[in-house]
Amino acid sequence: MKTKSILLMTCGLIIGSMAAGQTNYGLENHMANLFMLSDAQTRSISPENFTGEKGRGGMATLEEGSAAHAARDLGRGWKVNPYVRIDSGQVFTLAEIDGPGAIQHIWMTPAGNWRSSVLRFYWDGEEDPSVVVPVGDFFAAAYKYRQISSLAVCVNPGSAFNCYWIMPFKKKCRITMENLDTRTMTLYYQIDYALTGIPEDAAYFHAQFRRVNPLPYKDVYTIVDGIRGQGHYVGTYLFWQSNSNGWWGEGEIKFYMDGDGEFPTICGTGTEDYFCGSYGFVQDLGSGPQYVDYTTPYAGFHAFKPDLNVLQESQTRLGMYRWHITDPIRFKKDLKVTIQALGWRSGGRYLPLQDDISSVAFWYQEEPHRPFPELPDRDHLEIN
Repeated sequence: MKTKSILLMTCGLIIGSMAAGQTNYGLENHMANLFMLSDAQTRSISPENFTGEKGRGGMATLEEGSAAHAARDLGRGWKVNPYVRIDSGQVFTLAEIDGPGAIQHIWMTPAGNWRSSVLRFYWDGEEDPSVVVPVGDFFAAAYKYRQISSLAVCVNPGSAFNCYWIMPFKKKCRITMENLDTRTMTLYYQIDYALTGIPEDAAYFHAQFRRVNPLPYKDVYTIVDGIRGQGHYVGTYLFWQSNSNGWWGEGEIKFYMDGDGEFPTICGTGTEDYFCGSYGFVQDLGSGPQYVDYTTPYAGFHAFKPDLNVLQESQTRLGMYRWHITDPIRFKKDLKVTIQALGWRSGGRYLPLQDDISSVAFWYQEEPHRPFPELPDRDHLEIN
C-alpha cells in the first residue's frame, strides 16, 4: 500500500509539473479552471465599436449614430449607435480581426426573414468561406422562435441568438452578413473574442447549409459531402417539413469516412434516435399522444404544427439539433454524412418520403477546405 501511494503521489507531481509548463491560451475555460491567469486579451466588436480596438467603444457621434434621434438629448456615449441597417442585396462586414485569436461568443438579434440573411466566415484570408449558413439555421432556429438551451447554441426571448462554438484563427478572421431580402434589415450584434496564441494543432470551424425541396422519391438526403483532410464532425441541425401524413423519421443517419464505399462506418438506427429522442418524440400527456419539445445541452427537438389536434399531420415542420461535443466524429481523409427520409405504408412497409429537408453540418478541419456547393437563391431558401 505504501509503494502504491508513493507511485500515485509521484504521478500526480509529474502531471502537475507538466500542466504548469503548458501555455494557457485562455480558450479552454470551464468552472474548474476559471481562476487560472492568461495573457489572452479580451476584445469585442459591435456597432458601438466596429474594430474592437481598446478604448474605442461608444464613440459614435450624433451625426453618425443609428439611434441618434433617441440619444439627441444626451449626446455622445449614450447608446448612439447600437445597431446597423443592412440594405437589400448588401453584404455587410460584421467583423474583421487580425490574429492570432479565437471567436468565443456571438450574440445577435436579426430582424426580418431569417432565411434571407446569410452568415459567412472566412479564416486566414481565404477566398472561399468556411461558413455559409442562413442566420436562423446557424443558431438552430430556421423558422420561428423556440427557446433553446444547449452548450453550443442558446436562443432566448424574444429572438436572441447566441453561439458558443470556439473558432480559432491564426492570421485573420472576417465575418459578413448578406441581406437577400427585398427589405432593409436591422441587426443588433456583438462578437466576443480573444487575441491570443493558437496551438499548432488547432483546426478551423466550418458550417455548411443544404436544402432539397422536395426530396426525390427513393433518394437519400445528403447533409454534407466533399469534406477532405483531417478533422472532426461536431454537430447537425435539421429543419424538416413532412409532406405526408404519418410518421416521417424512420430513416438512418450514416457517416462515410476515410475511404468508405457502399457502406458506412457509422450507421444510426433512426432519426429520432440520432437526435437523442425515442418513439417519434411523442408522449401521451393525458389528452392523447403529442410531440414533446425538448432542449438539452447536446440535443433538442421542436415541432411547429398546423393543427394541434392532429398528431402527425402533413405540413408539420420540425427542427432538431445534435451536438457531438463529447463524441466528435473523427476522420483522417474524408467525410460524407447522409440521412434517409422514411415513413410507413400499408402492410408494415417502409415508405420513402418526398419531404422538404434543410440541414447545417458543423465540423472542424485543417485548411484548405474544398469550396462549398453554391447557396440556393432567395426563393429556394424561403420557407413557405
